[in-house]
Amino acid sequence: MESPAITFTLAYVVFAFCFVFTPNEFRSAGLTIQNLFWSWLGSEDVGFIQYHVRRSSVTVLVHSALPLGYYLGMCLADPEKNLLYIHQVSDGWRLIFLTALLLQLASWVLVFYWSRGNWSNHPISRSLQAHVRPPHGSWGAVASNINTEFRRIDKFTTGAPGARVIITDSWVMKITTYSIHMASQDDCHVTVTESRQHQLSPDSPSPVQYLTLRVHSINSAVKPFDIRLNSTEYTELREKLHAPIRNAANVVIHQTISELFLDTFRAQVELNQLYTLPSGQEVEPCIGCMQVPANTKLVRLCQPEDLAHECQQCFCRPMWCLSCLGRWFASRQDQQRPETWLSSRVPCPTCRAKFCILDVCRVH
Repeated sequence: MESPAITFTLAYVVFAFCFVFTPNEFRSAGLTIQNLFWSWLGSEDVGFIQYHVRRSSVTVLVHSALPLGYYLGMCLADPEKNLLYIHQVSDGWRLIFLTALLLQLASWVLVFYWSRGNWSNHPISRSLQAHVRPPHGSWGAVASNINTEFRRIDKFTTGAPGARVIITDSWVMKITTYSIHMASQDDCHVTVTESRQHQLSPDSPSPVQYLTLRVHSINSAVKPFDIRLNSTEYTELREKLHAPIRNAANVVIHQTISELFLDTFRAQVELNQLYTLPSGQEVEPCIGCMQVPANTKLVRLCQPEDLAHECQQCFCRPMWCLSCLGRWFASRQDQQRPETWLSSRVPCPTCRAKFCILDVCRVH
């Protein structure tokens, strides 16, 4: 029969491992730093940098308390050892207690040092200081710029909370357990360094390809760092990332059927005739993404052989960009028959007039 000490030790090791690396089950149960200390951490959307300064500091304190928690838990799990009486325990248990206590005290000293000068000694603040330059006069101004861009809905976000990747209009960031790696898009370039294929994935029934990209900055104070993402997210990342991307490992990046179709859709529309705006008419933002100008117009140009499915004239003004219209076209298809997508007809997303890919014209 196993002793209480062995049982508790095994259970505590599993708990500590899961608490530090946080699997989905722990995250669903709310056993994370973010959930347990939400009232003090505040909102990430309100102050992104300040939130992660507090989060990383609390994380250091809590993680360093795990060894001390093990000792105190052992006092309850195996009371026969009399671990509460430090002067009576063996040298081995006394060493464990003193080491755990010193680790906890050292973490408090470290966080106190970080907090000096309005948290100017914190690793995140030091990362911000590497980007201080006109028009940003201080690391606080850089933090304010990042906070503003993070609140925008068009940012790219992927990854688990412990290794989340965020790309805004000006910044590439990777959130880690205790800090944030960041690089300005104006100063960096990205290299695809590795690809790994996983036949089994908890999130997908089909094989999954993961890409590793290294972010290099010409700023000598910014160390290179790696980001990891699913290959199906690569197209979205590429659209948001203004920095150049090169494929050093000659990796073949797998795309979803919808992404492959969108590339073909764009290529076909480029071959169609252009649509010239009437004089005085202004181009409005795309109503699908609200990020780029509406640059497509549906004009009945095809000569369908089957009159029962004849395309119809659309009288809508240019309201959609090419990417959003292509995604709409793909979303209306039979997902089990991709070979029929290019020849099919779908309703206009605004007026429901049917059109085919030959009717899509770029606005000139």
